[in-house]
Formats: sequence, C-alpha cells, structure tokens
Amino acid sequence: MSFLFPVRAITLSAGPGYRIIHSMGRTESVDFRGPAGRLEGNILWPEGRPVAAAVVCHAHPLHGGIMHFKVVYRAAKALQAQGLAVLRFNFRGVGRSDGAHDNGDGEQNDARAAISEILNRLPDSPIVLGGFSFGSAIALRVGVGDSRAHALMALGFPISLMADTSFLVRSPKPTLFVQGDRDEFGDGESIRRLVSELPGECSLDVIPECDHFFSGHLDRLHTAVARWAAARPWSRRESEPAACPGSLEC
Repeated sequence: MSFLFPVRAITLSAGPGYRIIHSMGRTESVDFRGPAGRLEGNILWPEGRPVAAAVVCHAHPLHGGIMHFKVVYRAAKALQAQGLAVLRFNFRGVGRSDGAHDNGDGEQNDARAAISEILNRLPDSPIVLGGFSFGSAIALRVGVGDSRAHALMALGFPISLMADTSFLVRSPKPTLFVQGDRDEFGDGESIRRLVSELPGECSLDVIPECDHFFSGHLDRLHTAVARWAAARPWSRRESEPAACPGSLEC
C-alpha cells in the first residue's frame, strides 16, 4: 500500500445514557516483538480494571509521524479516560523500532503485532483499533479483516491520497471518523460522502474551520473520541442501532 505524502475525576454529559469520565492513570514504556524486530511502544493504563483495550497508530513515518505526536497522544488520553488501556507504538524504522519503512505493507503487520501485544496483557479484551492520517488508513485496512478488532477509529482519514477505499464496504464494525472540514487530504464534503456509503455503524464528527492536523481543535478532537468511547461501541450487539452521543453526526 503506497501513499503520496506524507487523581481527580470529572464527569461530563455525553448524551442520554452515557457519561464522559476524565481521570488519571499510569504510563508504561514497552518494547515488543514485531515482524521486523523490536517495536517501541507506550501503554496508557486507566484507573481500575480496563473496560477494553486500544491500539492507536501514528502518521506517516517519512513525514514526521511518531507515537508521541499530539493528535495520537490526545486520542489515546481520551480513550484512557474512558477506561481503556491504550497502546501507542512506533512503526518500523521510527524511534527505537527496528526495520525500515515499507510503504504501508509492513506497517499493517506492525499494527497486527501491536494488537497481539495488548492482548497478551489483556486476554479476551475488546479491541479498538485506530490511528491518525497514515495511521488511520493502516488501522482501517487491518481492522476491517482482523476479527480481534471490535471497533475502529479514523482521525484525519487521508481520502485523497488513497487509491482505493472500497475495502471499507466490507466492514460492519462500529467506526468513528473525526475530520477537519478543511482537511487538505479529505475535506468535510469528501468524508461525509464516504461515510454515507458505508454499511456499518459509523459515527462522524466534522470539525469546522479545522485542518488535517487539528490545529487549534485538539480539545474538540479529544471530546469526540471520549464521547464515542463512553458509548462503548465495541460491546454493541449487531441488532442494536448505532448511538450518536453528543454532537456527533451519524
């Protein structure tokens, strides 16, 4: 797959039947085995027993993508605050991770290895698989076909840089899309058109006056992810209608 570019708790309302809980947890640095060798990672643990686990993938490795990038971090913190254990990691060739960039093909296997790592720590846990930009494309490609992923998340999905998005029509899994309406790689109109054609339970938040990097809108991004996670989409039965808490569009 190729691309052209790059301890206080506060409870807020997330819509009928849901709560957003902001709380602190702990952080653990980890190294784990990937297809190309060591992968460097970081796990955000919630307070108490995790309700689910998540893997969040970073942006393009050749254009500054790294697990500590602010969009990835804020999304991970939003999930952690809702009780998830969240693994961020550096793709092959980034930071202390072994290997070299593989145009998205090897990176898909890195994401699969990350799922295996968090499941080794939390067996049988529901998994949310997501990412930002390049990482969102990796997450959706892997998550559509991997039965271990129960819900998916795409932040700044780079529609215009992807030759084919038809693989998404195969997925019935609950999926969150958060996109800036001025995203250089997929504006509001483009993401609305894409999501409207998908068969699964999709939640969409298009942020006004917002670019690809969510500049000046990280709080809105955090809230969108937190509201979605507060609804526990990974546990929704197939017969249940998709919930659309807060201001999220459906």
